[in-house]
Amino acid sequence: MVAVPTGSHTPQRQMTPSARRRRRFRLVRSLLVLLALLCVSLWASGAFTSGPTHRPVATGVTPRVAAHPTTTTTLPPFQRIPPGPPSDQRHLTLIDAIGGPISPKSIDASDTGLVFAQNMMYRHTVTVYDSSGNLVKTIPDTVDMTQFGFSGHPGTTHGAPVEAAFTPDARYVYVSNYSMYGTGFGPEGSDTCTPASAQAAGDTDSYVYRIDTHTLAIDQVIEVGLVPKYLAVSPDGKWLLVTNWCSFDLSIVNIEQAKEVARLPMGPYPRGIAISPDSSTAYVAIMGGDNVVKVNLDTLSQEGSFYVGDNPRHLVMDPAGQYLYVSLNAPGRAVKVALDTDQVVASVYTGQDERSMAISTDGRSLYVVNYSSDTVTKLRASDMAVLQTISTGVHPIGITYDATTGDVWVAVYTGELLVFADR
Repeated sequence: MVAVPTGSHTPQRQMTPSARRRRRFRLVRSLLVLLALLCVSLWASGAFTSGPTHRPVATGVTPRVAAHPTTTTTLPPFQRIPPGPPSDQRHLTLIDAIGGPISPKSIDASDTGLVFAQNMMYRHTVTVYDSSGNLVKTIPDTVDMTQFGFSGHPGTTHGAPVEAAFTPDARYVYVSNYSMYGTGFGPEGSDTCTPASAQAAGDTDSYVYRIDTHTLAIDQVIEVGLVPKYLAVSPDGKWLLVTNWCSFDLSIVNIEQAKEVARLPMGPYPRGIAISPDSSTAYVAIMGGDNVVKVNLDTLSQEGSFYVGDNPRHLVMDPAGQYLYVSLNAPGRAVKVALDTDQVVASVYTGQDERSMAISTDGRSLYVVNYSSDTVTKLRASDMAVLQTISTGVHPIGITYDATTGDVWVAVYTGELLVFADR
């Protein structure tokens, strides 16, 4: 009989050589499993990669692998293409409806994770969202004009945000104001106007705000014309162009100098603007006519015009600068123009009162809102075929393509933003 020692220690059994070998095997196996799990964890965190890791641009945004990983971080925002199939092989699906105290006239994505909605004089705000639809900030349109070097307007001045345009690096965004409200300003502008009637009414020139997209604060104010509507920044970041609805002209602003350096006559009701990729030529839609005016940005002069159809409102250009796409408001048609000949090569009906238009960053899809049909239409750019028509709220008026996600945002004038995933 084996005696068991007394005391506090656990009794120890004698182990055979085979048992000891099995024990060592189990211990080694456990260590190998732990090492493998550690390696998997480090790989997933990006510790073994030599290049930059890709993280969501905002809370809730799914991380995406770049279509061209070696160049994604260096491409300008407006040239970035979401990974996955071409846009004309995707399908729009409503994923969010954003309400609140808004009356959005337009919606514009920075392609870096921010989306700006301009709420006119009905709310006197610009509301800023991240690409996931979260409200980031509400920016009042109030300024003290004296702080920006303008005399004769003491006290608080309000604007009326209409449209927005980002600089190529999305560091700043410019916002047009329909009218200014405060001491020293004339009455509110009107959509039914001429330069003579506006002058007789006592209307005064309006202003463009520059907003810093880092601080989300107005940091610059620039004088332009009567009732400015659309605006665009040249891809080289040199020029800001603004169409002045009631003065029938185009303001050309030198961005470095932050002031208007030329004003060109355009004709009745200039609106949409598109600029060639090489920043040499601008195109301006004349909504009171049937033509688009060409502007030479080297000489800052008009270079003629060409026919597109009645009531052209909005313009977008394909990434290569070969085609111009035009929304014709009253006819409800989208038009494709070949810029080597300035001739219309295709046209399609989308709905009543076709308004704003957006183009995917791969250039293969167009997205159009139809104001009186309460719909958004997706078109294939190559042949202008209708791919989808989807109902919206009452009076969709603005639209933008967010290259961060591939989502399409629609501004509904009656107080809503709709977000469609294009997957």
